[in-house]
Parts: sequence; structure tokens; C-alpha cells
Amino acid sequence: MTSTQLTEANIFYEFMSCRRSFSSNNFVGPLPTSLGKLTSLQELYIDSSGVSGPIPQEFANLKSLQILWASDNQFTGKLPDFFGTLTELRILRLQGTLLEGPIPNSFSALNKLEDLRIGDLSGEDSSLEFLQNQRTLSILILRNCLLSGKIPDQLGEFSKLQELDLSFNKLTGQIPESFQDLVSLQYLYLGSNNLNGQLPANILGPNITAIDVSFNPLSGSLPQNFAKAGLSMNAVGTSIDANNLQDKYVFLEITVSLRSVAVKVSLFRYCTHNVFCLRIFMKASGMLQCLQADFKCSNKVPSKAFSVKCGGTGQTSASGVEYEGDFESMGSASLYTSSENLWAVSNTGNFISNPNGPQYIAQTGFQITGTLDSELYKTARISPSSLRYYGLGLKNGIYSVELHFAEIGMVDSNSWKGLGRRIFDIYIQGERVLKDFNIKEAAGGSKKALIKTFEANVTNTIMDIHFFWAGKGTCCIPYQSTYGPLVSAIHVSRASDAAGSSKRDKKRIGKLIGISVACVAGLVIISSVFYLWWIKEDSPKHKRIYTDSPRK
Repeated sequence: MTSTQLTEANIFYEFMSCRRSFSSNNFVGPLPTSLGKLTSLQELYIDSSGVSGPIPQEFANLKSLQILWASDNQFTGKLPDFFGTLTELRILRLQGTLLEGPIPNSFSALNKLEDLRIGDLSGEDSSLEFLQNQRTLSILILRNCLLSGKIPDQLGEFSKLQELDLSFNKLTGQIPESFQDLVSLQYLYLGSNNLNGQLPANILGPNITAIDVSFNPLSGSLPQNFAKAGLSMNAVGTSIDANNLQDKYVFLEITVSLRSVAVKVSLFRYCTHNVFCLRIFMKASGMLQCLQADFKCSNKVPSKAFSVKCGGTGQTSASGVEYEGDFESMGSASLYTSSENLWAVSNTGNFISNPNGPQYIAQTGFQITGTLDSELYKTARISPSSLRYYGLGLKNGIYSVELHFAEIGMVDSNSWKGLGRRIFDIYIQGERVLKDFNIKEAAGGSKKALIKTFEANVTNTIMDIHFFWAGKGTCCIPYQSTYGPLVSAIHVSRASDAAGSSKRDKKRIGKLIGISVACVAGLVIISSVFYLWWIKEDSPKHKRIYTDSPRK
């Protein structure tokens, strides 16, 4: 596909022929200002179209606009204040752009919104003050928007909300008690903020299926109504305690196991037959407390490696690496730990438009080229938002991290099906090692194996590998919900001791310095003796100088 300039002729051809979309294209350059002349336009789809630059001021003339999809473009500048004048808007999507905050307070006038998705803003912090009159909202996603301040209590009055995602921001304070009134809420994502206090007692409404509060300084106990079928919850990186529910969970587990029903009966994972599941998982979740900066950890029998076949059954590679299977059926906010507590995997997010329902494993029957281990790449773990793998109880030190990829969800084609782009970021130990990573592009096509190797330092027994979708890439090519992180396998092995063993290092350095000094001193003495002997034999004058010097 070649890139072309989006011109006024393109636009009027598209819309005069009743084609209301030029999304998923390879246009280049800015949006034409002539778009503002289409004052009767109600729906505009320009997502993943390749356009860039500021959003034209002339967009303020589109007073009839009801739907605007504009995600995954290289838009720059401030998030336009004039969007607040487009009061007919019902759906607004602005994720994965280069736009800067803050979110204008003028957005408070958009009281017909049903679906608002803004993400990945840079620049100034934003607040949630503009959320005042949007009582018709069913989807509210403000992920990674530099949101700061407290969550307003009036958000609990948005009774039609089905999905609320405020994750990866800088929100503070407590989770409002008014959240218990969100009776339609199914998905609640508040992870990676700075929220404190306890979970509201009745936060789990009648329709809730997933809740993520991970990586917040929350404390207290789980709500008493936590034991409900189909619920997945992620509370890694918090101090929330499940001990108050242990007896209830074990009893419930035995009851439902007799009926062969899978119910979420432990802190984060499914337990169907193992009555010791809660006890085992609580040990693993205790290990994950090591992710907190002020929590120091050690392990009496530390591990030095772990290998995971993401999204598939265990297998041994041609090089002899034994990959442990990772085929657990996960939820929208869940965490699974391996049987030996060597590693864990967590997923956050749900594919909203997936016609096949929630699926977090991708697979293909095609052969994977460029590798002797084709089977290793035929399945993969996927996520619509945030996917993390943790190495547990590792010996501190420097590790080699091998990440295996093959794009098995998108295709190579000269048609529109070949326009799909899966783009995500990768963090290891909190440091971004790859930005805007595109497997297909890096491997030179789909169904081709690719290995990326990095070095990472473990200082507190935990390895954290984070695959993060920042709103970029196409969403629906070649089919709905084809986006987000994908990884085929992970192999982590210890390379050397970390710099943390400072005492041993200092002793070694001291010994080396001592040996070096002794060697240098010895060489100086030998050289001096040799020199004296040489001048004694060859220079009488020098001889008298040296024999007379002690008398001076």
C-alpha cells in the first residue's frame, strides 16, 4: 500500500459516494481544513488513517457530529477545547495519539456522550472535574492520561456505566463509597494509581465481573461479597488481605467442585479441585509484595531461571530449554501462578468488541518460519491492555531475558487485510526497553519467529516483564479486537551476581588492589636492582655518585 495525501478531492469523493470512513489507510500529512465544511456530517471515522499534525480548528463547525473515531494517528498539539462545543457527540475515541493534556473543562458540556475513550496524553496533568453531566455514559476510558487529584464522588451517579477505566494515572485519595451505586458496572480498572485506604464494603455490584486495583497503596480486607461466580480480581502490589475470607473460600471451593463449576474462590485465580489452592496462592501473592519499593525480600532456596510457553502447553525447544505451559483460562483482571510458584502472569482489560467473547490466547495452524521450534510460536498470550509476567523468588543478580514473538493474528496481504498493525510497548523491571514495537514489521512479515534479548537486574527477588498497549495500532484488521500485546514464549536465565552483593565485591576488589600493588612494588624493586647493577658495570661516574650519596 502506498501513502497518499488526504485532499479535499479525496474527502468529497468519499462522502458523496456515501462512504463515511477513511480509517485504516496510509494517508500522510495533516487533515484538510475543508473537513469543516461538512456541517451536516454525523459520523466520521479517521482512526488509523496515517494523518498527522494539529486537529484543524475548522472541526468546530461540525455541530451535527455524533460519532468521531480518531485514535491511532500522529495528531499533535493540545487536546482541542472546541470539542466541548460539539454537543451532539455520543461517541468520541482519541487513543494512541501525540496529543497533549489537559482534558479541557469544556468537555463538561458533552452531556450526550455514551462512549468516551481518551488515552496516552502527554504534557500537563488533567483532572476529572469535567465529569459532571455525562449521565448517559456506558463506557468511560481515560487510561494513561496523567490524571491527578481525587476521583469525584458524583461519578457514582453515572448509573449506566458498564466499563470504567482510570488506570495508569496519578489519582490519589480513596475510592469513593458512591461506587456501590454503579449497579450496571461490569469492568472496573483502577490499577497503577496512588489510591489509598480500604476498598468500599459494597464495591462489588450485582453485575461486576472484573476489578483491578493493582499497584495502589490500598489496605484492609476483601469485601465480604467477594465470593461470586465469574469474578476476576487483580490486587497485586497492594496490602489487601484475604485472611478474613479463607475459611469461607475453602468451604465454597469444596461445594462448587462437586458440581464441576469453576468459581473464583481465591484471591486471584480459579480453583476447581485443589482445596489447598488459596493457601498456595497466598504464598505466591506474598512473594509479589516484593514489587513494592519499601518491601525487602529474600528467598531461602532462590530460583535462577524460569521459562514459559505463553498461551500453550509445555514443551522442550530444540536447544533443550524446557518451557512450562501457560494455558490457564484467565479473566479481565486476573493473575495465575505456576504450580511451583516460579512465575506468575496477570492480565488486565477486555476486548470490548470481540464477537467471540473474552479470549486471551491466540493460536494458528500455520507453520512458523525462521525457527526450528515452530510449535513454540503457534500459540501466544494476548491482552487488550496490560499483560505482565513475573519471575518469583529469584536469586538477585543480572539476568538474560529472551522474549519470543511471531505475529499470528495478522496477515501479509496487498489488500486491506494487510494494513493491520499491532503496536505495543515493553517494560522490564519498570524500564521501557521497546516503544511502539510492531512484531510483523520487526520480523519482516507475519508467521515469522523473532527473538528479542535484553539484560535486567533483579535486586528484590522479582522479575517484572510488562507488555503494555498504549492505544496505538489498528483495532479491527483482519477482524474485530485484533490489537494489544502478544508474546509466544519467555526464557529468563541468570547471567551473573547483581551489584547488590557489595560486601563480596568490595573484598574481591580489595584483594585485587592488594595483589596489583604488590606486583607493581616487586617490579619497581627488581627494576631498581637491575639498574644499579647496570650502572655499576658501565659508568664509574655514576658509581661514585651512588657510593657517596649515603654520606650526605
